[in-house]
Amino acid sequence: MAQPTLPDRMRAVVLTGHGGIDRLSFRDDWPRPRPGSGQALIRVGACGLNNTDVNTRTAWYSTGVSGGTTGGSLDEASDADAGWGGQAIAFPRIQGADVCGRVVALGTGCDASLLGKRVLVDPWLRDWSAPLDRQRCGYFGSECDGGFADYTLADARNVHAVDSELSDAELATFATSYVTAEYMLNRAEVGSGDRLLITGASGGVGSALVQLARRRGAETVALCGEDKAASVKALGAAHVLPRAPEDLKAALKTVAGAEEVTVVADVVGGAIWPRLIAALARGGRYVCAGAIAGAVVRFDLRAFYLHDLVFAGATVPPPGVFADLVGYIQRGEIKPVLAAIYPLRELVAAQQVFIAKRHVGNIAVATTVA
Repeated sequence: MAQPTLPDRMRAVVLTGHGGIDRLSFRDDWPRPRPGSGQALIRVGACGLNNTDVNTRTAWYSTGVSGGTTGGSLDEASDADAGWGGQAIAFPRIQGADVCGRVVALGTGCDASLLGKRVLVDPWLRDWSAPLDRQRCGYFGSECDGGFADYTLADARNVHAVDSELSDAELATFATSYVTAEYMLNRAEVGSGDRLLITGASGGVGSALVQLARRRGAETVALCGEDKAASVKALGAAHVLPRAPEDLKAALKTVAGAEEVTVVADVVGGAIWPRLIAALARGGRYVCAGAIAGAVVRFDLRAFYLHDLVFAGATVPPPGVFADLVGYIQRGEIKPVLAAIYPLRELVAAQQVFIAKRHVGNIAVATTVA
């Protein structure tokens, strides 16, 4: 297949530094990247939003920050450790990890069959000489430019052809949220017979957890805003509770018939955290992949060791999880939860809506939407 003639310039939303949302700048004259050896050039159809975009922009990952993610500039943050991995981020940077698009050019050494294929991008950048070494991993749109642009480059080994009737925007909701959720479930060894409590169940990761846990045969108890309860229930949650019940164990007893759960999958943290831990049965498992309500929590070690609890963090999944996800998509075992689509030039407005958290599922920007 012949490689098409491509423009030298493209549209892109460029992050110029840490701070408020004004640090995002729409450009229509940004240089189009050229594929090097082993790289695929992708014409982006759509790119999903996620919390990493916001957290990186605001430097929320800096250890000096203790509060929740608000989307605003954080005075206590330091640029030196503002990336998700505790390192500095280089600017200017095009963010956006959740890409769906079509391969339009290939560098040397790539599988020629990828050319012209509709693809998803695994956002985890690996050192392929040691792919299991998490210390050597980066993140698409963080340690390299991502998908908030007309074109993006990806290592061809991270590019997965996808055969689906879903739209580009629908497919762009999967990568980060669903891989994070699947890895959380793997880390906590969730299976049939588990009762799983999910915080933030209306968000991208939370709504993915509901579907993926149900796929495994687990009983799910979802915490979300009451205005979103019907939507979360429709995704397959067995039980739905308000976002932060004052007496969580009593609420569990009322809806699920038992005041304890075997697993907590948490992306919220904050003030409710001690109640989540108190709701774990002896030998229960807690897995965390976010802390949007606050990263510093009150931790009573007695609740941990006297109840034989197991704690796990979940950020960098091993190779293979993304390929599993693509299989689930192609077999129709999971579905996208697309709340809204914005044009690329309106990414700032899209991120403001994303931060407000009034939606269910995820939001995408599309290069083809006027």
